[in-house]
Amino acid sequence: MRAMSLRKIGEPLELVDCPAARPGPGELRLQVEACGVCRTDLHVVDGELNGAKLPLVPGHEIVGRVVELGPGASRFSMGQRVGIPWLGHSCGRCRYCEAGQENLCDTPGFTGYTLDGGYAEHCVASQDYAFALPEEPDPVSLAPLLCAGLIGYRSYRMAGEAPRLGLYGFGAAAHILTQLACWQGREIYAFTRPGDAAAQAFARETGAIWAGGSDQAPPVELDAAILFAPVGALVPLALRAVRKGGVVVCGGIHMSDIPGFPYADLWGERVIRSVANLTREDGEQFLRLASQAGIEVATRSYRLDEANEALDDLRTGRLTGAAVLVP
Repeated sequence: MRAMSLRKIGEPLELVDCPAARPGPGELRLQVEACGVCRTDLHVVDGELNGAKLPLVPGHEIVGRVVELGPGASRFSMGQRVGIPWLGHSCGRCRYCEAGQENLCDTPGFTGYTLDGGYAEHCVASQDYAFALPEEPDPVSLAPLLCAGLIGYRSYRMAGEAPRLGLYGFGAAAHILTQLACWQGREIYAFTRPGDAAAQAFARETGAIWAGGSDQAPPVELDAAILFAPVGALVPLALRAVRKGGVVVCGGIHMSDIPGFPYADLWGERVIRSVANLTREDGEQFLRLASQAGIEVATRSYRLDEANEALDDLRTGRLTGAAVLVP
């Protein structure tokens, strides 16, 4: 099979020909139909996340069809379409797994980070961490739901019942979440890079009732804010934008350092919290809601051998919506 391989941190991915892995007990081999390009992939490739296995095939927003079943694999049938997310394994035995917090597992496996992912023509994954996907939609439109959608949804849940919700960084996750929130009757206030008129127009077209630069104050007090941009300096700004008792959720796996800020900005029972990974329950809930809400994902497709171009477009902010590789 062909795959894009990370051989050394900080260097471009290499297109390689290699044997397709065979599925082990309880595993599936998929023929990849599409794989989203996520900001977490950037953090891995650029070395902002330590511990990646090398060489590595990145990618954790995988849509594929089952072409081989490992011993004991029976959840899915041959030819069935499934999705593979970031969480690829949890131990099931640690205090977090036993408490229903498998996203905090002490010994997890992550697709496209510690496990080979979907920047390839084939991939292998555990059947227990795969999701059944509908047959009808274009696989390109489904792929971003498997991380941008899922992590966005977990962040949304952590924000609580927030009638007025601010989103900092309007990319793949935010444009998916905006549609869900509007469908549920909430108001979205979108914050982009200062001066990014195209992103602000995209946010308003997607359903935001206000869009401006991250250096601007919203026209009303927010009940909660979610930060998808990995910029620690946005945390104090978001705290000042939310009301007393409001919540600021940091939705990324990596963020630059948060600068010091006056205690008065936090006082009033405001809360800062992070979101780590996802649970399978999150996935099942979100995929049902996405179907009910009729979420439409804005995408740009790239060939598999254009993965470096897709990553660079994401890195430099040239994308509107989500990048997706098509083998």
